[in-house]
Amino acid sequence: MWGNSIERWSAALLAGAVTMTVLYALRYYMLCRLRKLAGRTESRLDDLVVAVLASTHAFAILAVSVYIGAQFLAVRAHPALILTRIAITALLLQAAVWGDVGLRAWRDRYRNGAPGDGGRRASSAVLCFVLRLALWVVAFLMVLDNLGFNITTLVASLGIGGVAVALAVQNILGDLFASLSIMLDKPFELGDFIIVGDVLGWVEHIGLKTTRVRGLGGEEVVFSNGDLLKSRIHNHKRLERRRVAFTVRVAYGTPEEKLRAVPAIIRDIVGAHPVDFEHCHFMSYGEWSLNYEVVYVFRSPDWFAHLDTQQEIFLALYRRFEQEHIQFAHPMSIVRVFDRQPGDIGARAGPAPVAPVSDRAMRH
Repeated sequence: MWGNSIERWSAALLAGAVTMTVLYALRYYMLCRLRKLAGRTESRLDDLVVAVLASTHAFAILAVSVYIGAQFLAVRAHPALILTRIAITALLLQAAVWGDVGLRAWRDRYRNGAPGDGGRRASSAVLCFVLRLALWVVAFLMVLDNLGFNITTLVASLGIGGVAVALAVQNILGDLFASLSIMLDKPFELGDFIIVGDVLGWVEHIGLKTTRVRGLGGEEVVFSNGDLLKSRIHNHKRLERRRVAFTVRVAYGTPEEKLRAVPAIIRDIVGAHPVDFEHCHFMSYGEWSLNYEVVYVFRSPDWFAHLDTQQEIFLALYRRFEQEHIQFAHPMSIVRVFDRQPGDIGARAGPAPVAPVSDRAMRH
């Protein structure tokens, strides 16, 4: 290395100095621009990029500058290999630092969240620790491999140990990653009213392994995070509009003109309330009723406001049907009993006219 000419050393020093100056200037310029942008936006992504970029270490810039400067010197193979390995090691460690800063910034985002979101903060802390540990283990193995160490046996040992641990705690790991999925995807949050199978209630706690729901009866229902994500979840807190459908059953024997008037009557009653009326039509002949289907959309997700409105619609419909003398249908069957003369039963096969002595109808 020391046998190089003054010209080569001058070119190497100049290249190294220019590289260092450019890298520092580029880092300073990008930090200034991104900090101004982060101050004008509410997004946390630009804050994360600023934090990661600010963690760029001077040693990494120096190692890259020395490596580029050394390219202008006539260096033997062994010193050149040493310089290359130092530069790659510096870059690997710098990448690990960037990843570590990004993970800690992501963890701090949940740590500084809502005061009642303790479960989510605990999940983010544990997951951040696991991810940081995995990041530094991978970076350490890559540095050892770059320095010329044989890491095949070490990687195999870690792989076998990892498989054994994963098999031993697969249920816990499944719930842990399910907690991560809930935290990132947010199918529900604390305080949301959800329906899972036959369980209805409010989400009270989201932990590393379980999620707890307060049922309508006051009981606490505990779900495993993995089982919860496998279920179909109905989140009613995010309901914006409520589509309501019900059936009005009119009695058989109602005159045709009254049957034709029923849709207009229902339209007037429903339209007098803060809802969007969709349709009302005579849909089917039932076993004991003439069925009208009524559909409207309630404009608010408030459950109790919806019940109050539906109650008013039903009461107004009842009053109007009484005024129009339209009868609601109810389950009914008619049984006719005939008295036969002695000797008529089984007298002959086949149908035979029988004169009824009495005709009584019983209604149920």
